[in-house]
Amino acid sequence: MAVKSLIKYEVERDPDFAQWVSHVIGGERIRNCIQCGLCSASCPLSPYMDFTPRRLMHMAREGFKRDVLGSFTIWLCTSCYSCTVECPRRIRVTDIMYALKRRAIEDGVYPRRFPIPVLASEFRGMIRRNGRVTETWLVFLVFMKTAILRLLGMSKLGTKLLLTGRMGILPETIRDRKQLQNLLDDVEAHRKEVAA
Repeated sequence: MAVKSLIKYEVERDPDFAQWVSHVIGGERIRNCIQCGLCSASCPLSPYMDFTPRRLMHMAREGFKRDVLGSFTIWLCTSCYSCTVECPRRIRVTDIMYALKRRAIEDGVYPRRFPIPVLASEFRGMIRRNGRVTETWLVFLVFMKTAILRLLGMSKLGTKLLLTGRMGILPETIRDRKQLQNLLDDVEAHRKEVAA
């Protein structure tokens, strides 16, 4: 893991990003953060993060876009909501983490060959196309883009799962996919409108 600079400079700030964070769903109260550290103390994965949730929230509200979106912290968040439950200022830290993940994917600044952003992107695309997720194809696509050699090592297990009917090979779909796509388009347009 790369060592991040402890000293931050005004020139590194992006005021538009700070504004965006405070307007995403869940980020409305980020300016109320008192930096108490309960979010970090309650997070089971904070010892493995490059920035603790407390520090990441501070950097996000101050507009350090490059460091925030390029961090591993947002990808290690398991959405257990401990941080949100413990926050005395009722800041929805987990919702902010989700928004930061979406923004990192949109901006293409997530860590390369790291499986979580690839999984999120493929999952979203599969839902948009088919209305459902076919686990076989999801696993295949994620491994093809992140760890192709590990995929070969798992072929025996995959074959067993296919033969026992635990995984299907045909993509699963829903009826009226166009209706779902229109709904997702409306949600996306509303999210962008709120963030603008």
